[in-house]
Amino acid sequence: MRRSQPLVYLTLLVAIGLSVFPLYWLFVVATRTNDVVGDWPPPLLPGGELGGNLSRLFAAEDANFLTGMLNSAIASITVTVAVVFFSSLAGFAFAKLRFRGRNALLLVILATMMIPVQMGIIPLYMIMVEFGWQNRLQAVIVPFLVSAFGVFLMRQYAERAVPDELIEAARVDGCSTFRIYWTVVLPALRPGAAVLGLFTFMGTWNEFLWPLAVLEADNPTVQFSLSQLSTTYYTDYTLMFAGALVAIVPLFFVFVAFGRQIIGGIMEGAVKA
Repeated sequence: MRRSQPLVYLTLLVAIGLSVFPLYWLFVVATRTNDVVGDWPPPLLPGGELGGNLSRLFAAEDANFLTGMLNSAIASITVTVAVVFFSSLAGFAFAKLRFRGRNALLLVILATMMIPVQMGIIPLYMIMVEFGWQNRLQAVIVPFLVSAFGVFLMRQYAERAVPDELIEAARVDGCSTFRIYWTVVLPALRPGAAVLGLFTFMGTWNEFLWPLAVLEADNPTVQFSLSQLSTTYYTDYTLMFAGALVAIVPLFFVFVAFGRQIIGGIMEGAVKA
């Protein structure tokens, strides 16, 4: 084991370097001008143009980048909270409650995961037209408030993390079903809910195809705004890299916050065990 440690550390350092270098290169180009994009060898030190590039980014009228950031934040937070709540509630019901048709309903939910998202864009867009939600933020939020993957993940996690004896003890104490979920089940599902929340937030924040179909350039999400920075005849790479740099900052903080919850939940479960 001791002899293998240097090789393990070397492998981890190489993996970290390969993972971090694209982000570092993104930052370097965002702090320079377009002249360095095609240079070889590429510059490895940041420049002094970050402030100017950010000013041009938020001043770009075609991109509406600030509006895109706000819309993505509202949509991502709302969808994440809704998915975690409904998925954990449904997962608890499928895992611990006994009712007629439980297995059939679970199979129906799993079957929806087999349908590619692209196949549902046209009928979903027609529904948004009937509701009059074109170019409205609720068109990006409402169709994704429930996730079949989230229900399946929480069902599997609740099956293992919540003992039946704990639920029976809560019923003996006079708790209702929803109170059992809120006070007993939900705290036990915290690590799984943190993982689901992280994936949901990142997926909603990075979603591009559906906002492109249902929104317009004056009311975009952040990924839609980034696409507007590139024109047919000219691409301002420093402007695009500056926008991508700003766009990943919320993801970084969310990852750090949810990562602490995941580690804390795992350690808490290990101590209880």
